[in-house]
Amino acid sequence: MTLGIASLIGVSSPGFAFQLDRTVNVPAADPVPSVRASATESDPTTFRAADAAPAEILPAVVQSDDQSFSSLTAAVAGQDDTPEMTPDLVCLAGAIYFEAKGEPLAGQLAVAEVIINRAKSGRFAASICAVVTQRGQFSFVRGGRIPAIGGNANYRTAVAIAQVAMGDDWDSPAPRALYFHARRAAPGWRMQKVASIGNHVFYR
Repeated sequence: MTLGIASLIGVSSPGFAFQLDRTVNVPAADPVPSVRASATESDPTTFRAADAAPAEILPAVVQSDDQSFSSLTAAVAGQDDTPEMTPDLVCLAGAIYFEAKGEPLAGQLAVAEVIINRAKSGRFAASICAVVTQRGQFSFVRGGRIPAIGGNANYRTAVAIAQVAMGDDWDSPAPRALYFHARRAAPGWRMQKVASIGNHVFYR
């Protein structure tokens, strides 16, 4: 079955059957003495776009010559709607969901890329799941576990965004970013700001 674009960006599809019916229990990596990836003080599941400051002009999403999609929306819509839910895909989709559900697709992709960049950096844990569950980094993680998520439209989008990020199907709108925080927070980080997208600010 081919999943249409409308289904991926918020319209439910009766044929789509993602359901995460148990928590993901991945051993947490050793903590990194660094600032939190997200400075959202409240439960991320209650964070709403209306809470944020007015949007800034977004950076252009640049398509590489070797990419086969005409837009990020097309890349999201072109993903497999019944992928193999590997541990890394489950962990990355969960992080996107809890940190950026309801954000623009570019913002969700940027969150995913932060996690992937961390796994590749040598400064954090070495796998996607270990980065997501690393102690003190993401406030939605409880006891090294990602909370269960039902198969709603936001989660379907998060899974598709995770596939885009893991498949390198579209360039990150926040190149080489390793940190982000909610706009309403002001942590005073002394790092290079690389993008402001939706309700998040990204740094490297």
